[in-house]
Amino acid sequence: MYDLLGSRGTIDMGIRREATVEEVLLSHRRRKRHRRTILNDIEKELDVLRDKQNAAGRDLDLWRGPAGYKAKFSNRNTWLMTREIGVTCTWGTSVWFPQATPKFAFMVWLATRNRLATMDRVASWSPGIDTTCCLCKNALETRNHLFFECSVSAHIWKQLTQGILQSSFASNWDAISSLITCASMGKQKRFCLRYVFQTTIYSLWRERNRRRHGEAPAPKEVLLKQIDKAVRNKLSLMQSKRVKGLEGVLQYWFGTRL
Repeated sequence: MYDLLGSRGTIDMGIRREATVEEVLLSHRRRKRHRRTILNDIEKELDVLRDKQNAAGRDLDLWRGPAGYKAKFSNRNTWLMTREIGVTCTWGTSVWFPQATPKFAFMVWLATRNRLATMDRVASWSPGIDTTCCLCKNALETRNHLFFECSVSAHIWKQLTQGILQSSFASNWDAISSLITCASMGKQKRFCLRYVFQTTIYSLWRERNRRRHGEAPAPKEVLLKQIDKAVRNKLSLMQSKRVKGLEGVLQYWFGTRL
């Protein structure tokens, strides 16, 4: 530039004679407007070089994903990378399903996770207490015994579900859990089985607590009628609302009664 413009040119541009192009680009000198066209052309060329340099060294916002860093943000990938992936719950839909009664579903959720205060669990933090099942008076009270290995609860369960399950009837907790999660079962049959399962567990646990607190025990036939009535009331309400796919569910329930 000195050879082209002489000493006056460097003064007009505000650039040292010994300065390199890099120093000029990195400096914070203010762009000037000159009377001489060649000086304005040099200013324009410096602006172009400065823009190219900034573009090459500019910081970019990149988002980390499973396949590396990308310029586009993904809600799904961010969620998957920040959450802790657990084991898939296979029984969730059999507990929390449409038209379920919340307090019944909550009780079944506790029972499924084995968090009910059955006497075998109570004995672990309070030794020396009576752990006998208060329904049948014959065995240690555990979740599996109470639902439905106990002679009282087994009788009620059989009367309620034998007509629904037919040859696949079971009174073992694990077998029942497998049945209510079966996706190939008809919609009416599946709903009735799940709902009577939840209603029975809630009613038996309530009766168990009443007896534990010294109240008079209700005969098993009375419990059976109460559960059956609760199920019929629910199905009648659903039929009046014309729930899709369950229009004839009340008639189906009556058809399964022994």
